[in-house]
Amino acid sequence: MIVQDQLVDYLDRNLDEYLNNWKRRIRISDDDIYRDKVVANGKLMYQLVRKNIVEPIDENKIAELAKKVAMQRVEADINIGDFIHNVNLGRSVLFNHMTNSGLSSEDLQPVLESLNELFDKFAYHAVTEYTAIKNDELQEKISYIDETHQEKLSILGQMSSSFVHEFRNPLTAIMGFVAILRKENPEMKYLDVIDHELKQLNFRISQFLHVSKKEIDGVKEEEFEVSEVFNDMIDFIYPSVVDVDVHISNNIPNGLRIFGQKDKIRQVLLNIIMNSIDALKEIQKNRTIKLVGKKEKGEMKLHITNNGPAIPEKKLNTIFEPFYTTKELGTGIGLYVCQKIIQNHKGQISCQSTEKETTFTITLPSV
Repeated sequence: MIVQDQLVDYLDRNLDEYLNNWKRRIRISDDDIYRDKVVANGKLMYQLVRKNIVEPIDENKIAELAKKVAMQRVEADINIGDFIHNVNLGRSVLFNHMTNSGLSSEDLQPVLESLNELFDKFAYHAVTEYTAIKNDELQEKISYIDETHQEKLSILGQMSSSFVHEFRNPLTAIMGFVAILRKENPEMKYLDVIDHELKQLNFRISQFLHVSKKEIDGVKEEEFEVSEVFNDMIDFIYPSVVDVDVHISNNIPNGLRIFGQKDKIRQVLLNIIMNSIDALKEIQKNRTIKLVGKKEKGEMKLHITNNGPAIPEKKLNTIFEPFYTTKELGTGIGLYVCQKIIQNHKGQISCQSTEKETTFTITLPSV
């Protein structure tokens, strides 16, 4: 114990010198609300060092001080890197200080090893506590943001529902009169264009109603062929296909059947194909869309691929979020609606994109 007593006596007599050397080199912000406690904590750390020299102390004592300091660092909103720098600086200054005690390196070696372990444990517990508190704060913020976002979506849904219901009434009347005009004047110009645009507008309104959850979903479920769904919508998308000069390759085999709401699945296919057509406007030629369907282990997999520009990897994780869009005049609800419809059919929808092609994959239970 003679070596330990001599070392403790030396450190006690030169404590101010040690603390001043450490204080001059530490990193501390002028905005730190616990600025005046940094040196006080340094003294508390020295007390642990002092006790540990005499006899190794319990790790709980180390963790107790580490957690206290970590809480202060969190409340002060200080970079954890600066805190670790100050801890390691304290270790370095202390060890250099101890070499001037007059004790031999042989006598100091076991003490230095023990103190090294002390500082390591202190840093470990402090960083662990700091990280845990920060994670809790982050989760609280995420939860608050999610709740606020859901409230905004709910309000927006109510507003859009009210608006589109009022809009749909005159739209329905217009579509009815266009149908009458077509019947009475089959040769009249531009009726096909007007009818197509009205259907497109009605389709967008249906999307808003689906998002707002105000639409009465009374569509019956039935067993049907996926190829029939695509064939039913050919006439609807034909003007856009011709206008953009897109070649559509349909490789959905006959006999590929699923059970669900046929109109909803048609809405999904229509949305993805129309999005693909919009994407293909950005390339100059050889615009293609490929549909490939197959049955695997009781599931129907449908791949819709276009050779348009790649979707950036960072955006792939957000394209199915409501009101997220990369289009200048987009609503950002199309793919969100698609995802909800597929999920309601106990399926999944995903997207992969490279420089050569972008593929949406729909997986649904088959029959």
